[in-house]
Amino acid sequence: MAPIKIAVLDDYQRLSEPLFDRLRASGFEVTTFTDTLLPYNHPNTPQDVKEKLAKRLEPFDIISSMRERTPFPAELINRLPNLKLLLTTGPKNASISVDACKARGIPVAGTSGEVRNPDSTTQHCVALILALARNIPQDDAVVKAGGWQTTVATGLAGKVFGTIGLGRLGVSVSKIMHIAFGMKIVAWSTNLTQEAADEKAKAAGLPVADETGQKTFKVVSRDELFNSADVASVQLVLSDRSRGLITANDLTKLKKSAIFVNTSRGPIVVEDDLLELAKKGSIRGIALDVYEIEPLPKDSEWRTTKWGEGGRSRVVLSPHMGYVEEETITNWYEQQVENILRWQKGQALTTVFKDNGY
Repeated sequence: MAPIKIAVLDDYQRLSEPLFDRLRASGFEVTTFTDTLLPYNHPNTPQDVKEKLAKRLEPFDIISSMRERTPFPAELINRLPNLKLLLTTGPKNASISVDACKARGIPVAGTSGEVRNPDSTTQHCVALILALARNIPQDDAVVKAGGWQTTVATGLAGKVFGTIGLGRLGVSVSKIMHIAFGMKIVAWSTNLTQEAADEKAKAAGLPVADETGQKTFKVVSRDELFNSADVASVQLVLSDRSRGLITANDLTKLKKSAIFVNTSRGPIVVEDDLLELAKKGSIRGIALDVYEIEPLPKDSEWRTTKWGEGGRSRVVLSPHMGYVEEETITNWYEQQVENILRWQKGQALTTVFKDNGY
C-alpha cells in the first residue's frame, strides 16, 4: 500500500521536523516546504503561480498549514483531489474555506493551548514600540560600526497610546503601556462603545477611571485617535470589513513625532499609503511585524529603502514573529502529529473546525 503523504507548509526554520519524524518512523511520507508561494486568492497572484501551488499540493493526503501563511480558498481546495485532512494551528483560521472542505468530507482541525498573559504577540508589540522609541536597532548598528550617539530617544511616559481595536490584544498591550509607562489610553474601532471599554478595563483588573474621572480606556472618534496618539497601534482582526480600513486619510492626521505600529495583519492598512507616509518622513517612525504579502518580497521598498536617512521616517521591521515562540510552535506541531495519528486510527480529532471561527 502506498504511504500516506503529508505536506508541512511554510516551515521556514524546519521546526516541525523533530516532531514529524515520529510519523516518518511510522511509514508516513513527510515533505517539508520552507518557502511560501503567493496566496492563491490574492488579486495580484499570476495564474502560473496559482498553477504551481495547486500542482505542489496535489499529491498530498494530509496538509499541515501554519496560521494564514498559505490560504485555502474553495477554488484551491477543490483542485486537491487527494486531500483527506487539513490541519492548521490555533483555534480558528479565516483563510480556510471550511465549507468547501465540509462539502468534500475533509475534516479541518486546529490546535488549542493555554493563553499566557501577556501573550507572545503582546510582548512583541511592546518590544517593537520600545525598539522604535529608543532607537535600539539603529544604535546597535552605529555602535557596531564604530560610532556613538547619533540621535535622541522618544520618551513615552505620560503620552497618548492610541489602540485601533480593543479586543484581547488591544487590551493586553494598552494595559502594559498604561501601567508601565503611565500612558493615557485612547481607543477606537467601528462599533466600540465607552460602556464596552469600561467593562474591558474592569475585566483587565484596571479601574474604569482615575480620581479625576479620566477613563482608563477612553473611547474617542477615529479622527481624534489619529490626531492625538503619540503611539498608534493596530489591534484588529483581518476581515472583509477591516481590509484596507486604515488609509492615508487616517495616517496623515498623525503627529510628526508619532510612532505607528502594526502587529495584527498587513492588509488592514493600505500599504502604499503607509509607504508614502514613511518616505516623506511625515511621522517619526513605523514598526511592522506584518505585511500585505508574506514573506515580504525581496524587492519590497520596506527592505530596500534607507530608512531614517534623507528625511525619511525610521522603520523597524520583523518577519511576522509575533507568535513564533519555541514553546508555542512545538506545542502546535505536537498536536498536529497527535491528530494525524488519531485520524489514521479512525479516532475523533481534537479542535475540529465547524467554521473558520470568524
